[in-house]
Amino acid sequence: MSLPTQEPWQLRQAARCLARTRRQTLCQSPATRHGRCRLHGGAAGTGAPSGELNGMWRHGYYSYHAIEMRRTIRELMRDARETIATF
Repeated sequence: MSLPTQEPWQLRQAARCLARTRRQTLCQSPATRHGRCRLHGGAAGTGAPSGELNGMWRHGYYSYHAIEMRRTIRELMRDARETIATF
């Protein structure tokens, strides 16, 4: 016995998204042909922008330039220690 619902029959028969929600349950929304629903990345062109346009980019600690600068400073400090040790 199925529960009464307002969804059309074809929509009830559609494949489900099955992505995990914040409550750790399955989504159960109808999936697109990409395998996920429109809220979980099934639409074409979805996804976060890269670099500074992404909202998760905050401090740049792991950016290419910051890593290169830390590497250069580390080499300079190593050279300075070796120079002092030779005196």
